[in-house]
Amino acid sequence: MGNMEPQNITFVLQFLLLGFTDDPELQSLIFSLFLFIYLVTILGNLLIILGISFESHLHTPMYFFLFNLSFNDISFSTTTVIKMLVDFQANDQSITYAGCLTQLFFALVFAYFENFLLTVMAYDRYIAICHPLRYAIIMNPRLCVLLSLISLFISIMDSLMHTLMVQRLSFCTDLEIPHFFCELDQIIKLSCSDTLIDNIVLFVATCVFGGVPLCGIIYSYYHIVSTVLRIASLEGKCKAFSTCGTHLSVVSLFYGAGSMVYISSAMSASPRKSAVASVMYSVLPQMMNPFIYSLRNKDMKVALRNLLSRIRSLE
Repeated sequence: MGNMEPQNITFVLQFLLLGFTDDPELQSLIFSLFLFIYLVTILGNLLIILGISFESHLHTPMYFFLFNLSFNDISFSTTTVIKMLVDFQANDQSITYAGCLTQLFFALVFAYFENFLLTVMAYDRYIAICHPLRYAIIMNPRLCVLLSLISLFISIMDSLMHTLMVQRLSFCTDLEIPHFFCELDQIIKLSCSDTLIDNIVLFVATCVFGGVPLCGIIYSYYHIVSTVLRIASLEGKCKAFSTCGTHLSVVSLFYGAGSMVYISSAMSASPRKSAVASVMYSVLPQMMNPFIYSLRNKDMKVALRNLLSRIRSLE
């Protein structure tokens, strides 16, 4: 296989997803852990989706974006975790070239979309607190749908660009990905062709599509904090901050985890360690988001209580 031209073998490739460890006992522990995380993610986000759907007073811009976020979290988790769970059960870590590119594409779409949704939600909180009288006019249903569609469109286009860039790379003999899913920078590292352009595009895309939304969130919160500090009553301040607290927790979790991945992959020579760090942004926030929103949000608590009583009454 090593004697063949690298270009000739890209269409018959199979990558190996090495996951976290080769130890069988540890593998069964990791399988149980990830199955638990996945089921909690699905259940938690599904409850939020149903809770918002059934409560008409939650049909507001904030909950419309939360509905999208929960749907995106289910999709993101399914893209990354399901393949790994199936591999553990089948004892087969291989993934086809087409399968790997497909997984890469969808993982990127959902990661970017999450990033944009959090930015749009920050803008929604900024309008609610800094321009409360004009909130209903500015954040009208048409704008909310438009912002979601634009975010999704940019996410798909950017992911498509990365996937097509990977497609022009050639791969030789070392086809082992030290990871539990096909992550972009790991695939680029495996290539035996010149990856300079890919790395530049990845860096620029991360700065633009990661940095610009983050700056938007920081800008929104700068104005939110300035406005809240001008509120005279303590009760008013607490009320304003409580509407942002949940979103801020989710943002901190997502971006904090994302930066940990970049720092660990830059500093650690061990790819397996960066695989563990990747769990921080591709699995954990998706599981934690429903808890953060349901535990810290009164409306959401009421909606979930009503939903559970509805389910009980059906039994």
